[in-house]
Amino acid sequence: MSANLQTPIDYLKGVGPNRADLLRSELGIQTYQDLINLFPNRYIDRTRYYKINELQRNNAEVQIIGIITGFKEVAQKRGKRLVANFKDESGMMELVWFRGQKWIRENLKVGQPYVIFGKTNWFNGKFSMPHPEIELQKEHENNLRSAMQAIYPSTEKLSNKGVTNKVVSKIMQQLFLETNGRFVETLPNSVISELKLITKSEALFNIHFPKTPELLARAQFRLKFEELFYIQLQLIIKNLIHKSKIKGFAFDKVGDYFNTFYKDHLPFELTNAQKRVLKEIRHDLGSNAQMNRLLQGDVGSGKTIVAFMSILMGLDNGYQCCLMAPTAILSAQHHQGLSELCKSLGISISLLQGSTKTSERKIIHKNLENGSLQILIGTHALLEDKVKFKNLGLAIVDEQHRFGVKQRSKLWHKNELPPNVLVMTATPIPRTLAMSVYGDLDISVIDELPAGRKPIKTVHRYDNNRLKVFKFMKDEIALGRQIYIVYPLIQENETMDYKDLMDGYESVSREFPMPDYQISIVHGKMKPADKEYEMQRFVKGETQIMVATTVIEVGVNVPNASVMIIESAERFGLSQLHQLRGRVGRGAEQSYCILMTSHKLSQDSKTRLETMVRSSDGFEIAEVDLKLRGPGDLMGTQQSGVLNLRIADIVKDKDILEQARYYAKNILKTDPSLASPEHKMILFTYRQMSKFRNIWNYIS
Repeated sequence: MSANLQTPIDYLKGVGPNRADLLRSELGIQTYQDLINLFPNRYIDRTRYYKINELQRNNAEVQIIGIITGFKEVAQKRGKRLVANFKDESGMMELVWFRGQKWIRENLKVGQPYVIFGKTNWFNGKFSMPHPEIELQKEHENNLRSAMQAIYPSTEKLSNKGVTNKVVSKIMQQLFLETNGRFVETLPNSVISELKLITKSEALFNIHFPKTPELLARAQFRLKFEELFYIQLQLIIKNLIHKSKIKGFAFDKVGDYFNTFYKDHLPFELTNAQKRVLKEIRHDLGSNAQMNRLLQGDVGSGKTIVAFMSILMGLDNGYQCCLMAPTAILSAQHHQGLSELCKSLGISISLLQGSTKTSERKIIHKNLENGSLQILIGTHALLEDKVKFKNLGLAIVDEQHRFGVKQRSKLWHKNELPPNVLVMTATPIPRTLAMSVYGDLDISVIDELPAGRKPIKTVHRYDNNRLKVFKFMKDEIALGRQIYIVYPLIQENETMDYKDLMDGYESVSREFPMPDYQISIVHGKMKPADKEYEMQRFVKGETQIMVATTVIEVGVNVPNASVMIIESAERFGLSQLHQLRGRVGRGAEQSYCILMTSHKLSQDSKTRLETMVRSSDGFEIAEVDLKLRGPGDLMGTQQSGVLNLRIADIVKDKDILEQARYYAKNILKTDPSLASPEHKMILFTYRQMSKFRNIWNYIS
């Protein structure tokens, strides 16, 4: 390679200190390496040359060859504009400049053949092109240029300081001249040959200066595959290292607790998906490596019973187990449900929350340390230093994305050997996102609902249908059912034209007056004790309607609640709407979800609402959500750093992602230590990954 790619950008001919400072501050370009990896946003096809008489009144970007026949200055309100007459053999048009006129007059010559490029306007009965890109035809043909013109990321400051797209393109040309266009290959020959990939050097040249649309497509595929391949390689190696180095507690047997529960106390027949997931967990727990598994399943798919049966495997092998949930309500719900199952088996179980009394805490701490307490359910309180287990063998975290990495790792360090770990989520994660964010975890999916569950009927209604909705609510209450009404805001926000909880509560109270109806109200600003009191009134059936904010998104299980009304549904994301809908449909009766909105809806809002009405499949909904919001927004995945992709897009390029993971897995299966000569560059690149955060700092 002729030039060192770690050379500061200041040393590239044509850049200089001022431009270097701008490129650093605006685009983060520090070195030649960073510049080569400044990938274009889009491309303009420069293969075609138009004739003036072919132009359409559509503001299209066009390229024309012709000559300037003369200049004139035209007065306007502020200053003057410079106008040039430009003609080819088919007709005449005008070129217009509002600034830089002195340079134009000094440098452009009448009668010389030029290539112009830009957007056309139709004005005063003729075509014009303001501030065209203009180049002598001879220079245009001699330049290192492709037929497809790259358009690079830019900022207003760069444009104002004269660092235009044309300037960036020229700087890029200089970089290729200084490096001779040769770059180190980072993929093995076997992969390049099998996938018929172009070389790294060809890919980088054609991403910046594509000769044809076909070569551009091949360059994009090559670089996307490479980026995703190294991300997957990193995740898979992390998983392999975890399994080989982090020893876990091996659960050697399935004993009396599990077998007795399965034969005599299982409240319903397990679905095939639940049985498959239990086998996967059993396999992990039987190995010497620490289990590190993500269990995802839609709302109501039966994750809790799978978690409990996993706990029973731990108890059968003499270990303690814990389950941590993000809210007091959800942890109390888990405790209540599991306590019923534990009674018949003679298993000791306790609940630890921030509000647990000191006297109760002392008993829990003592029984944990002497091993007589077998299962502990709780919130963040489980992470306190005072909470010490005798032999914690399995830690389960529910709605794991609500806990930080440091919080979860604190739980793992409750033992000298880390416990086996099962993290659960009711937020369906699209396969591509799961492979990219949780690629270092083993993933289990419960993808079917228990038999007998009736699908929730979902409808979209506008605000002017409210009286019909109230009538429907009264009919359901008359049948003995209960109803949720969820609002996005607690108090009126002057800048937003949305229903708020307090106004909603008042209007519902007028329509459903006491003593005929009882209403609960729950929101995040209430004291925990008051919130719990109102929740319990609803759970016990003392109130028929619960008016709430999204605090009920997780943690309330009321089989008798059959109607979920979501006010200003356009304000909610798809996954949130789906989670809220999952609060109903837990009993044997038909349940309903009513999405209330105004008539003013954006296209994205319409798509979300149509998706909710059409589908109850959480994974389909998650895919639509991913397309609408992008991976960085969904579940806060940008924090992981994995998805700061330069060229690939996990939504559009999911097929390439799957291919990249397949090849990464196969290579590591046959050569786990990457010791073979063919994998020398992969090993070198992987080692560099520990030195640099940004993948493109070392794969060029």
